[in-house]
Amino acid sequence: MKRSEAVADAAITLLAERGMRGLTHRAVDEAAGLPPGSTSNLARTRAALLELTLARLTELEMAALAPAYQGAGFEPADLPGLLAEALYIQLQDRRRTLARYELALEATRRPELRKIYDAAGRRFRDPAVAMLAALGSQDPVRHARRLVAFGEGLMFDAIAGAGSMPAFDELSDAMRDLLAGMLR
Repeated sequence: MKRSEAVADAAITLLAERGMRGLTHRAVDEAAGLPPGSTSNLARTRAALLELTLARLTELEMAALAPAYQGAGFEPADLPGLLAEALYIQLQDRRRTLARYELALEATRRPELRKIYDAAGRRFRDPAVAMLAALGSQDPVRHARRLVAFGEGLMFDAIAGAGSMPAFDELSDAMRDLLAGMLR
């Protein structure tokens, strides 16, 4: 694992466990088992540390969605299960989702982070538009926005809301119902 990945992974864990206030260069060094000053050497400012963390988080979340977004080698009937699997992976490692919520809230106060956060969001929405268009959606942009919002809502409810952790079959059924309405 590269040092930048170790730093970003430690930052993700710290954001999930301690929130934004618990994310310091020193705390990342300790959590990553690195010598003091290592994080500062890699990401000199807090903004740089947040950018590094968001980039790693995006990379990890894109990897979870890759089977659904790559599109090749599956039948349209497989899509609900593939999307459910991506959500299930996110729910199993709740620290990533909690860290993303922390970064999302911080982006509301930091315009420079907002730009990066929004660009990362497009990396999830744009492939959803293409995927839904290929499957025959009559309004793929609107449907992609709803698909992403639906998944986000399911995750928020399970992780930070009053809901409980859904079973894989429940996620798959929910995705099947949503997609059936979009792709009639």
